[in-house]
Amino acid sequence: MLDPFPPPPAWLRDRVEPWALYLNVPALSDHIHEVIIAFAGYQFIHSFLSPWLSPILFPRHYPHLNKRTKLNWDVHVVSLVQSVLINALALWIMFVDKERKNMDTGERIYGYTGMCGLLEALAEGYFVYDIIVSTVHIRMFGVGMLFHAISALWVFSFGFRPFVNFYSPTFILYELSSPFLNIHWFLDKLNLTGSKLQWYNGMLLLSVFFSCRLVWGTWQSILVYKDMWAALSQTWSLSPLVAAGSSVGLDSAINTAVFGHRAKLTEQCVDEVCRRANEEVFKYAGFTAGGVPTWLVGTYVAANVVLNSLNYYWFSKMVETVLKRFRGPKEGAVKDGGKREEAVEEVVEKVVLEAAASLEEEEGSPFLGEGVAKDVDVGGGDVRRRR
Repeated sequence: MLDPFPPPPAWLRDRVEPWALYLNVPALSDHIHEVIIAFAGYQFIHSFLSPWLSPILFPRHYPHLNKRTKLNWDVHVVSLVQSVLINALALWIMFVDKERKNMDTGERIYGYTGMCGLLEALAEGYFVYDIIVSTVHIRMFGVGMLFHAISALWVFSFGFRPFVNFYSPTFILYELSSPFLNIHWFLDKLNLTGSKLQWYNGMLLLSVFFSCRLVWGTWQSILVYKDMWAALSQTWSLSPLVAAGSSVGLDSAINTAVFGHRAKLTEQCVDEVCRRANEEVFKYAGFTAGGVPTWLVGTYVAANVVLNSLNYYWFSKMVETVLKRFRGPKEGAVKDGGKREEAVEEVVEKVVLEAAASLEEEEGSPFLGEGVAKDVDVGGGDVRRRR
C-alpha cells in the first residue's frame, strides 16, 4: 500500500540520502520528512499543548503539581497520544494493506510497503523525542530510559533497510497496553486511586497486556524467527555458488527467488495504483546486500528475546501480587456469608488495582528510572499510592 503522504522535498532528500545509503537504510530517504514532522508534533504536545490544555481540563490538579511531576505528566500525555495513534495506524495497515497481506516468506523479510514505512517513521520520530527528553532530564529519568530509547531507535530503523518491514505493525501492537498504563498513572494523579474507573481500566490493562504481549507477541516472535531462518538459510545456500564463480550474482539470485512472482503480479494489474503498489514491494531489492547478514538476524533475535523476557518478568510480578492478595484473606476470613461475599468482592478489586500498580512499577523501573516510578508531590496533594 502506497504512503498517502507526498514524498519529501528534493533538497531534504538530497541532504539525507548520502547518509541513508552509508548507513544502509535507503528507505529513510522517502520518510525523513515524516520522522521530522512526527518528532516536531510530539515535542509540540510536550512543550506547548499539554502545559496549555492540562490546566484547562484539570484545573484542580495540574496547576498544583510540582515541576517534576508536571514534566512527568507532559511526558505521559505524549506517550498516551503516541500509543493511541500508532496502534490505530498499525491495526488499520494490517486490515487494509493488500500488498502486505499477500507477502510470502521472502517478501516478509526483504519486502517494503509505503504504509509500513510511514508507521516506522512515526515510531522513529517518537524515539528521537524520547532520546532528547531522556538526555536533557537524565537525572530524573535515569540512564535506563535513555538506553531504551537509543536501542529502540536503532532496532526499529532496520525496517528502512528494509528488513522485516512487514512485521513493523505486528510488533507495534505490543503497545496496545500502553494507553491503559498511562491512564492508570493519570488516575493516580487525579486522586482516583482505588476508584471503580481505575479498577475497570486495570482489568483492561492486565487482559490486554497478557493478550498482546505474551500471547500475540510470543506467537509472532516464532513466526519472524521462522522467516528469518528461511532467509538466512537461503543466503548461506547461495553464497557457495557465487564463490564458485557462478554467472548469477548473489543479489540477482535472491531477488529473482524472492520477487519473481511479484513482478508477474505487477504485469497483471489493470490500473496505475495497483502497478505502483506492487512495484513498491521490491522497490529496494537492489539493497538486499547479498542476502541477510548473520549479525543482523542475531541482533534482531537478541533484542526480541530481551523484550519478551521482560514482558514475562513483568507479568510474573503481577501474578505474584495477585497470589499474595489471595493468600491474605484466609487469616481474617469473615464467617457471615453476606459479609464474606463483600470481602471477596473487595479483595478482587484490590487484586486488580495492586496488580496494575505492580505492572506499572515493574514496566517503568528498567526504562523510566526510579525518579519517574516514585515521584511524589508533597505540597500539591498528589501523593503516590503506597505499595
